[in-house]
Amino acid sequence: MAKAIWNGKVIAESDGTETVEGNVYFPESSINREYFRASSSTSTCPWKGQARYMSLVVDGQENPDAAWYYPDPKPAARKIKGFIAFWRGVEVEQ
Repeated sequence: MAKAIWNGKVIAESDGTETVEGNVYFPESSINREYFRASSSTSTCPWKGQARYMSLVVDGQENPDAAWYYPDPKPAARKIKGFIAFWRGVEVEQ
């Protein structure tokens, strides 16, 4: 069971993750939504497509753009559609 932890809280937990380029992607259904806030940030990957970001808020502390996902990934990355990955201090235990 993989877990994503930030600021002492489990923000996602699943045994159905996908790993791409060293990043562990969690199913959207496995995230603890109370800790997530929408962000207007985006970025583009040449083979995955456009990423959208979410910020984390745990116990009043914010981690801006700490989670990302591909709402409409290119065909080569279709296995991560509906999955979310983390960075910026989020610990992933597998």
